[in-house]
Amino acid sequence: MSLFNRPTWFSFCLLLCTLWGGATHAEEETVTLNFVNADIESVVKAVGMISNRNFIIDPRVKGTVNIVSSTPVARDMTYQILLSALRLQGFAAIEGGGVTKIVPEADAKQNFSITGGKNIKASGDRIVTQVYPLQNESAIQLVPILRPLITPNNSISAYAGTNTLVITDYADNVKRINKIIEAIDQPNYGEVTVIKLQYVSALDMAQTLNRLLGEGTGAQPGTAPQAAAGGDAGQKFLVLPDIRSNSLLIRSDNPARIARARGLVAQLDTSGSQMGNINVVYLRNAEAVKLAETLRAILSGENKAAAQANSPATPGQPQTSPAAASSGSSIQADAQTNSLIITAPDNVYNMLRAVIDKLDARRAQVFVEALIVEVTTDKAAEFGIQWQAPLSSSNNNAVIAGTNFSTGGNNIIGLAAAATSATPLLPGTGFNLGFLQRLTIGGKEVTNLTALARMLESDANANILSTPNLLTLDNEEAKIVIGQNVPFITGSYAQSAGSAPGAAVNPFQTIERKDVGLTLKVKPQVAEGGTVKMQIYQEASSIQDTSNAAGVITNKRSIESTVLVDDGQIIVLGGLIQDDVRDGLDKVPGLGDIPVLGSLFKYESRKHVKTNLMVFLRPKILRNASAATSLTGDRYDYIRNEQNNVATGTHLFLPNIATPLLPDQKPQPAAAELVKPQP
Repeated sequence: MSLFNRPTWFSFCLLLCTLWGGATHAEEETVTLNFVNADIESVVKAVGMISNRNFIIDPRVKGTVNIVSSTPVARDMTYQILLSALRLQGFAAIEGGGVTKIVPEADAKQNFSITGGKNIKASGDRIVTQVYPLQNESAIQLVPILRPLITPNNSISAYAGTNTLVITDYADNVKRINKIIEAIDQPNYGEVTVIKLQYVSALDMAQTLNRLLGEGTGAQPGTAPQAAAGGDAGQKFLVLPDIRSNSLLIRSDNPARIARARGLVAQLDTSGSQMGNINVVYLRNAEAVKLAETLRAILSGENKAAAQANSPATPGQPQTSPAAASSGSSIQADAQTNSLIITAPDNVYNMLRAVIDKLDARRAQVFVEALIVEVTTDKAAEFGIQWQAPLSSSNNNAVIAGTNFSTGGNNIIGLAAAATSATPLLPGTGFNLGFLQRLTIGGKEVTNLTALARMLESDANANILSTPNLLTLDNEEAKIVIGQNVPFITGSYAQSAGSAPGAAVNPFQTIERKDVGLTLKVKPQVAEGGTVKMQIYQEASSIQDTSNAAGVITNKRSIESTVLVDDGQIIVLGGLIQDDVRDGLDKVPGLGDIPVLGSLFKYESRKHVKTNLMVFLRPKILRNASAATSLTGDRYDYIRNEQNNVATGTHLFLPNIATPLLPDQKPQPAAAELVKPQP
């Protein structure tokens, strides 16, 4: 069968004639394919007639293919040959529902495909999906190894929950990958050896073996076992101390390394002096002085218990107590190197060494963020009319009538008297309208404030947010104070310089200084379940009045409590919600009740103060260095951005001033000009 590079309709007719003529001879089950630069759509139609398959061709499938067979091939092979030709052009076939779809290879994985487990039966250049559960190796770690073997347009992914690989690719390539996975997914038959120690501490021995045989990994006691450097599986060497039995657990794929470890342990695990050896233990986290006191208490308690259990039955008969073995032990602390110097027999030292490893653990830190939110709304309004009018006057007598209300600085009598005094009295805030009249009483001219109208409306809102932050160790108290140190007079007396009359008097006052502002004290205690118990004292104080004769008046809001909070959760400590409404009315009886005209005989005031104050707390546990570094980096970047926002710009007349910068920031242009060396 032959199809040359001619127009599509002519090539297709030629193909049908060739097939019809070839069907009459004896070898009707084989065909000869010969397509040269043939259109893909025509080739698909021809193969569909030969293999009795139905095809749907994506409009994006365009191009030509070349298929040449020197010998006849079976009709069933024509479909496989077509798939191979399409793959070379970047197209794939998707089988399903009795129809084969020809689509671009990149879209094949998003369509239905044959799906199976390890033993998938499909072959050739069909797109298949395989779900491969692993038994020994990690699926996530195998993905980077197998990814280069997968066709770029197809996919491989891992599901950690069931340790399974999901692969979508051509069937023949999937079978090749299956063989690779089977070779890798093998159980690790590395030998695990238990070596029981008699004299030396398992913690010290594990550290020594890791340094000698682990090629410098230097695992510290109590930490996770380390592997030897390098990627050779035969070089893995893991040592884990078992404190309870004072044994070493050694695992390695290299029997020679285990033999070397046995030899070293046999040489090092020897008995020391009967009276005890001197051992130096360097601490990583604990404080040597405090830990030494704890260990001495353990030894003294053990000695007392042993002495009571083995006390002689007959008084006066001396006996040797078994506690004598540990009675000669001593524990000293060197604060400069933060280390313990222990003199004790081997068995006592091994016991103490196990306790030290448990107590010398990295302590968690707690970052405490307090949120103090205060929203205050203050609205006030005043309206009133006061008047003073002379009804009659003769000689030295005068009759005056009017209203007079105490309105906080706007009293009409006070303002009238201040009009002629040397010390003027200013009216209060708001709108004030007055009428000043000059009268002659008894031949003397008098200035009188006849009428005063006052109107005032004020609206003040405050939204205050304070976020004091603290970082402290577990079970350690921390304190932050942001405010002023204000002096308070606690006493005073006067002392005369002598007994003579008129002698000078030396006054003396005693002063106590107190912090006024924001104070936060926290002592957190971290539990194993991730909760934090905190003893909290929070205070917000401010100065209200300094003119009081008895001393300074301060406002104070404080909370003292013990709470239990989950890690990273916000809890409300307490607060104040206050709504104060006041309505005042001063009026002349009877006259003030007259509609409309009654406003001339009364003074009204209204005030509404609403306060919302809440204190929240959010602790965050930092168990390792990376968590502390991440938290510090976020705060550091925030402050750095704030510095950039307030940088001073250049000015035509004013000199450039350098902006304070954090150490790792690049200098701003203004700062660079300022520090530029002068010629």
